[in-house]
Amino acid sequence: MTAKTFDPKYYEKLVAGVEGEVVTEAKVRDVRLASGKTLALITLDNGRDYRRPNTLGPNSLVGLGTTLETLRGRAAAGEIDAVAVTGKRFNFAAGADLSLVDQIPGPEGGRLLAELGHHALGMLGGLGVPSFAFVNGLALGGGLEVALNSTYRTIDASCPAVALPEVFLGLVPGWGGATLLPNLIGIENALRVIIENPLKQNRTLKPQQAYDLGIFDRLIGAANFLEESLAFADAVLTGREKVQRKNVPGKLERVGKWDVAVKIARKQVESKLGTVPIAPYRALDILALAKHNDLERGFEAENDALGELIVGDQFRASMYAFDLVQKRAKRPAGAPDAELARPVSKVGIVGAGLMATQFATLFVRRLQVPIVITDVDQERVDRGVAAVHAELDKLAAKGRLDDDNLARNKALVTGTTDRSRFADCDWVIEAVFEEVGVKQQVFSELEAIVPEDAILATNTSSLSVDEIGSVLEHPERLVGFHFFNPVAIMPLLEVVDAEKTDRVALATAMAVAKRLKKTAVITRDRPGFVVNRVLAKVLGESMHAVDTGTPIEVVDRALDPMGLPMTPFELLELVGLKVGAHVLESHHAPFPDRFFESANLDALADAGAKLIERDGKGEPKGYTNQFRKIVGTEGKSPMSAEEFRERVETGLAEEIHIMLEEQVVAAVEDIDLCLITGAGFPLYSGGITPYLDRVGASERAFGDTFHDPLIRGASGE
Repeated sequence: MTAKTFDPKYYEKLVAGVEGEVVTEAKVRDVRLASGKTLALITLDNGRDYRRPNTLGPNSLVGLGTTLETLRGRAAAGEIDAVAVTGKRFNFAAGADLSLVDQIPGPEGGRLLAELGHHALGMLGGLGVPSFAFVNGLALGGGLEVALNSTYRTIDASCPAVALPEVFLGLVPGWGGATLLPNLIGIENALRVIIENPLKQNRTLKPQQAYDLGIFDRLIGAANFLEESLAFADAVLTGREKVQRKNVPGKLERVGKWDVAVKIARKQVESKLGTVPIAPYRALDILALAKHNDLERGFEAENDALGELIVGDQFRASMYAFDLVQKRAKRPAGAPDAELARPVSKVGIVGAGLMATQFATLFVRRLQVPIVITDVDQERVDRGVAAVHAELDKLAAKGRLDDDNLARNKALVTGTTDRSRFADCDWVIEAVFEEVGVKQQVFSELEAIVPEDAILATNTSSLSVDEIGSVLEHPERLVGFHFFNPVAIMPLLEVVDAEKTDRVALATAMAVAKRLKKTAVITRDRPGFVVNRVLAKVLGESMHAVDTGTPIEVVDRALDPMGLPMTPFELLELVGLKVGAHVLESHHAPFPDRFFESANLDALADAGAKLIERDGKGEPKGYTNQFRKIVGTEGKSPMSAEEFRERVETGLAEEIHIMLEEQVVAAVEDIDLCLITGAGFPLYSGGITPYLDRVGASERAFGDTFHDPLIRGASGE
């Protein structure tokens, strides 16, 4: 494909509208190869140290395109035999400069940015001489697309990550990635990189994985990466080395496998995410089109998709959410001075059930200190310790623990029914039944055993921390430390700063959370804290709707436009009906005018009922007769899907506004951060408050919005 002449004047309007870009320059020097051939080596460099990766904003792309146009002229004149692109030390390119997208003036500007990326990077395939990418560090998004547009590629074995994460952020790989990659490594491999990995919490590839997939032609050690990459280029240019690519799709794959693979992927995305997110489906459309290996058509489809998405609501919400997860999560609001934290050299865990064993596994892996588990009898203790050891064995089998660390971690985890062994614990956490009296008894007994400066932590999901601590002589050392299930996967920790919790206990809790590599958000001691209070609103409204005659099917699907991670009744089954009933009751009691309880849910829980019928693969296929029989719908007052959804949206906006007035958290951003990291709300929704603003729920509830200006795209969708 011959690249058209790069004229920077065409992009003057786009460039003029952007302020504050950290420009990545394309610095060129000629390298004389061993064969005598000349290679023009471009080094991408934004002038900052390794902590600020190279990014590609409009000015950077114009600079790269202009440089490549000059090199094309030199190639035509016979002055150079090849062009190569590499990055500054430890860094190739982290993709587009997404910090600038709020300056893009509407859909026309989005489309122009897509075209600019294609034009500049596409020059690498139309220089008249071979092009090489020497990927010496982080290569994400547009950075990887620089490499894909090149003729040949090498990668440093120490590179930290390779990925096309665009779908995770509400975009598509729009500078060639969605078209070039499947034609390089096959459709199934490309689906893994472009769709599957981003939707698995933005999973990336290691260099060996990227090489094995066929994205790169050579995997080279860090010590002599540039020298060996240049030697590889020389061997290719002189014909001494013929590059063979094993995963390039053939005619059989294009005719027989391609459409089927895309269809299966589409069904998997719909099953996992529903139909609300736009980006995965636009990416799948481009991947389907790539079967024809028509670069012009593929790039045009990428331009259309990227131009629309980059100025759309979902991408802007994604960027807001991504900023919360990447920045706010690392600087928790209200955290006390870290120097107040006490050291933790031994952990005690009360309980030996599922949550307790998850705690023990996490604590021993992250803290590397002795862990002692206790329960009411030795049999339960032994089962708990065995469960922890089994989890450690699984991690070792996956290569995440070597033999020495496996043996060390197992030795650190012990169990006992003798609570006197807690006498030297610095940190004690309970994982017992969610009842105030039970937790009070546990801490009363422990207070007489543990050191005076030990911190006590309760994993309560909605009970009052101050009430639990009211029986203690020193309630100031009790702190809420609420994990989310599964503990190893869910990032959030709600750290509850109760009325009597002192700064030392809070600082220690935050320090422990950091060592556990969790996202800690400090909350006040209010019912449900953040996540369960929001979910109690959704679940209570859902049960009330079916209790008063709205069909189950209507209620369970009406909230789909909100982008919830699962339907209300799927969530109820996941948490357990007894737990769900307890959550509703614990919120109805303090707030009877705003939260519903449900006698029908109590009856379903008492009957051990199932709500959802599933097929042999575990996929939902309807609702159980038992659910329908107990709930019933005759002679009542049903709502339409629209009426129910508007009621829930308005109720959520009202409740979140009240939570902010109560100062449950420091700011609205903390509520969205909690929902993203603790309840699995998708990035494209921005948590919940950007959505509530956009649909008018905030105005209906309290006459204002959570965000000013609104978090929405320039397209005004």
